[in-house]
Amino acid sequence: MSGEFKQAPFRADHVGSLLRSEGIKKARLQFEQGEINADQLKEIENEEITRIVEKQKEVGLEAVTDGEFRRSWWHFDFLEQLDGVHGYEADTGIKFEGVETKARAIKITGKLDFSDHPMIEHFKFLKSAAGDHTAKMTIPSPSMLHFRSTFEDGVYESRESFFADLANTYKKAIQAFYDAGCRYLQLDDTSWAYFCSEDQPEEVLGKGVDPEEVKSWYAKTINDAIADRPSDMKITMHICRGNFRSTWIASGGYEAVAETIFQKLNVDGLFLEYDTDRAGGFEPLRFVNRSDLQIVLGLITSKFGELEDAEDVKKRIDEASKYVNRDQLNLSPQCGFASTEEGNILSEDEQWDKLRHVVKIAEDVWQ
Repeated sequence: MSGEFKQAPFRADHVGSLLRSEGIKKARLQFEQGEINADQLKEIENEEITRIVEKQKEVGLEAVTDGEFRRSWWHFDFLEQLDGVHGYEADTGIKFEGVETKARAIKITGKLDFSDHPMIEHFKFLKSAAGDHTAKMTIPSPSMLHFRSTFEDGVYESRESFFADLANTYKKAIQAFYDAGCRYLQLDDTSWAYFCSEDQPEEVLGKGVDPEEVKSWYAKTINDAIADRPSDMKITMHICRGNFRSTWIASGGYEAVAETIFQKLNVDGLFLEYDTDRAGGFEPLRFVNRSDLQIVLGLITSKFGELEDAEDVKKRIDEASKYVNRDQLNLSPQCGFASTEEGNILSEDEQWDKLRHVVKIAEDVWQ
């Protein structure tokens, strides 16, 4: 299905991040130790990204990404480069199930804006490497800036002004990516998974904070940010439950956020994690009331190398089709393979086998 731009998301798709290659790992270490300079690092990144783009084409994917090879984190690397945002070394990392990330955090230190962001050039290189395939860009959702930031005193006097600036900042970012040739943009968002968990919202949002109110603010900000996107640009969102060294953060079905994400987010598609029973059943899909909303079922785990039974995956697609028309369904891994540069605990060969598995099952189901 190569050639002209096709409708995204695709029957066989993927969330975006890929295991960092040994070449990338070595180059980053050399750069940190002062053995190579920034230009030399970029040259190695270009070579490795070109290689993995070709590998994605080889396994049969229509949408190709740069694997987030130029990033350490799926979100901080983008957010830190926004005007008014400062990244710093924190006292502790983000806690997952039985493990903690390296320490990193962000703070709002000035008025938000989007200008001269390095990832525009990153996308341009990806697009040149993609050729007749669709170059897919992945960035964190606007919600993540609020969700993961602290605020310097006095920068924003009201919540309304902050979220208005946040939406406008992303509106500029979306236009900049479009002008660079992007027609498939994915917003990654872990905040919704916390709302799904009974024991998480108060812990993360703070006592006295109404989760329903925060959900409304997030939905409005996302919709405001994407409202003016051109008609030939598709924007999807990945609802993530946490992904670090094959571990996770949040459990709980989508029922708590179903009406919001399925009926109030004006995205073109939603990537949903459904690789384990921690995500609950497909019943929340009954809230999908738009025939143009694509649902990407993350039925293949990116956390471990063992391949799922293809017939079991097909049966689960059949189950989901009881709630959403099969023509609106697609298949992918539940998350990327390396949300941070450390990556999940599987080999690169196992990663490519997983993606081939997605493509083959999708061909069988939607041929």
